[in-house]
Amino acid sequence: MHIQATETLLVVTELAPPNQVLVDGEVTGEGTQLIRDIFAEAKLTPNIQMYPWARAYKLATEQSNVFIYSLARTPEREEQFYWIAQVGRFDLGFIALSERTDIVIEGTEQAKNYKIAMQRNDFSTQTLLKLGFEAVFTSDIQKSYDLLLAKKVDLVVDDPLYMQQLSDYLKLEPNHLKFVYRINELTVGAYLAANKKADVNVVNALQKAFTEMEKTSALPYGIQGN
Repeated sequence: MHIQATETLLVVTELAPPNQVLVDGEVTGEGTQLIRDIFAEAKLTPNIQMYPWARAYKLATEQSNVFIYSLARTPEREEQFYWIAQVGRFDLGFIALSERTDIVIEGTEQAKNYKIAMQRNDFSTQTLLKLGFEAVFTSDIQKSYDLLLAKKVDLVVDDPLYMQQLSDYLKLEPNHLKFVYRINELTVGAYLAANKKADVNVVNALQKAFTEMEKTSALPYGIQGN
């Protein structure tokens, strides 16, 4: 199926301030602007919609011509998607409430003593489950933080940079949260991607557009992904 330039393409993502935020019904933010710029360079029109991550991932894996960002590139996902452009990176670890001075983690195994909120279909969740962790499952990162703030779990998994940005977004007191322990297995690139049902001509156009942008401008690497 050939996509006309005038046709809009569904692009899905999740709430992840400051890169993906919803303002008056429109998905905006620093990272989202990069996605819009890539599509504009390719002379294509994105219809960017925000969903809980589990739903966004399901749409991107099951429907043709659905694009997704920011998706962690993992060996398990390698053959499922076209990897169009690296638009960010993960550098994740465990986050707790600052008041929880009883939480001490000096190794990954030690973290298994604590209750952890994790998002369904998140690469970090898949990785930690393989390492033998148990999880309290949520549909998106904000719901994981909601459980943490309500003291229903001990830890969430996030990047320390985005921990602070989400803290600001939720209007928490400074230093309400703390980064406890970095997880080496959760450092990986985050991408704009599409499943293998996507029109390869569209994929090629977007890849070419991103390559041209890399040649002519400094691109921001730091978009949060899943």
